[in-house]
Parts: sequence; C-alpha cells; structure tokens
Amino acid sequence: MANPAIGPLWRRSAEIATRWSALATDAILTVGRAILPIVRWLAGALRTFAGLAKAELAVWLDGGYHPDTPANSIEHQDGATIELENVSVAYGDRLALQSLSGRFDAATLTAIVGPNGAGKSTLLKALTGLLPLQSGTLRCSAIARSRYAYLPQQADLNRDFPINVAELVALGGWRRMGAFRDPPDALMSEVAAAIEAVRLADLVERRIGDLSPGEFQRALFARLLLQDAAVILLDEPFAAVDEKTAEDLLTIVRRWPAEGRTVIAVLHDLDQVRKHFPSTLLLARSPIAWGKTDAVLIPENLASLGNGLGGSSQSSIFS
Repeated sequence: MANPAIGPLWRRSAEIATRWSALATDAILTVGRAILPIVRWLAGALRTFAGLAKAELAVWLDGGYHPDTPANSIEHQDGATIELENVSVAYGDRLALQSLSGRFDAATLTAIVGPNGAGKSTLLKALTGLLPLQSGTLRCSAIARSRYAYLPQQADLNRDFPINVAELVALGGWRRMGAFRDPPDALMSEVAAAIEAVRLADLVERRIGDLSPGEFQRALFARLLLQDAAVILLDEPFAAVDEKTAEDLLTIVRRWPAEGRTVIAVLHDLDQVRKHFPSTLLLARSPIAWGKTDAVLIPENLASLGNGLGGSSQSSIFS
C-alpha cells in the first residue's frame, strides 16, 4: 500500500527543484551576459596576438618584411639620410675601409669612385649590414627598417635559377608578402608596369639565364622599381651593358632623387659621373674627397689615388 505522504513530498521536491533550476538558469544567463564582452575581448586579443606572432615570425623568416609598411610608400626624406662616423671595415686582418666620416643627404644622387681595392663595394655591403663594421657608427633609419634596395655586381648573382623575367621582377614585392602571404592583388599589374618601364615587355616569359647582360640588368632594375626603397645602393650598375641600356637605366636613376630616394652608385666611368651625378665620394680605402662632383674630380685628387691615375682627361677607373 502506497504511503500517502510521498505524493505531496514529491510535488514539493519537484517544485523546489524547478525553482532552483530556474534560479540557476537565470544566474548562468546573468553571468554569461556579464562576461560575454570579456570573452569577446579575450577572443579578439588572442586573434591579435596570433596575428602579431605570425607577423613577428614572418619578419624573422622573411628578413625585411614589415606589416605596418603600406605598398607604394617611401620613407620620409629625413629617414633616408645616411650618416657615417669614423667607419672602418676589415676582411680578417686587412682593412678594406678606414676612417670614413660623412653624410649622404636624403634624396641625393652620389657616385663612389676609386681604383680597384679602394673599398667601394665594401662600403655598400657595410651599409646593408652584409659586412660588420670594425669600428665607427652608421646611422640611417630607413636602412634600420630594411627600407633599402641593394643591387650587387652581376658577377655576384646566380643566373642558373630557373625563373623567368616576370618571376624575377615579382621578387621585388617580397617585403609586402614574404613567404607566408598571398601576393597582393595589384602585384601583377605592378610587375607588368615595371617590365614595360625597362623595355622588356617582349621578354616577360624568358628565363633569366637566357638574357644578355644588358637585358638581365634591365630586369634587375625592374625589380628595384617594385622594391619601392628609400635608399638604393648600386654596385657598377652600368658595367657590361651597351650604351642604349645605360642611358635607359640612367633615366630611371635620375628620377629617384626627385621621388625622395637616396641613391648611391659605385661607378668607374668618370665622364658618366661628371655628366649625371651631382655628388661624388672619391675613395682609396680612406676618403680622398667628398662633395660636389666638379670639386672632387679634379686632377690633384685623382693624382693622389696613384695607380697611374692623373689628369682630368682620365675617363675611367678600373674597379
């Protein structure tokens, strides 16, 4: 026989359980509504942290990539000034560059001239950080932020890599994508425009190993155009190219300072320097003269270089 007290007791228990369940549900919803903004903020913060971590990893792996640098913008002119204070660079025990102090002003065009072994290429490599300074100080915020482009001599480049002209030029956009990003939507149109600017539109699919020295140099200049650098360093950019190619490339070089870029080029043709480069650094491991080209390339300074270099009719310095 059933116990008559169980029915009311069960109903009261059920009512209490229902009431507690409702209270618990209300409490959970109230707490949930209160912490939802915190949860959302935490999720956003984690996404931001993940993005920053990815960017930092990309910077470490990709070198000069900086996610805060927009495309098609260059450093303010003040950032493209290069200051050297008592800079010396050595290969082992041999000094290649000694006691160089001076300043490459922003938005200027400077030639570096000197005989073989004068330290010209060494200076460019020191500016990029490829060679450490033995002593002295180098200051340039654009270089510190990897806002520079460096074109070495052709002999230092491997042309056996199986890529075509378009792919080589596209590498100029590396710092805008790195190894872990899709190429920007505008990249291909920029590549096409750069190739057109150096007159290589008919060779866009040709392998770089099949190009003549002049064609290869044009392709390298197209890559420089995509790099959009505040400081541009050129090591004998017109060597082993024909006169027409040199003139075309000089047209591009002369335009860069007007865009706020600082351009430094190692050259050996003094007539070319006098005609196109307003400033010159005459170097023989130590600086001989640095300033306006007309005041630097005078017979007395050239004679001090030795190696048979003398009068103002001297048209080239072998490098």
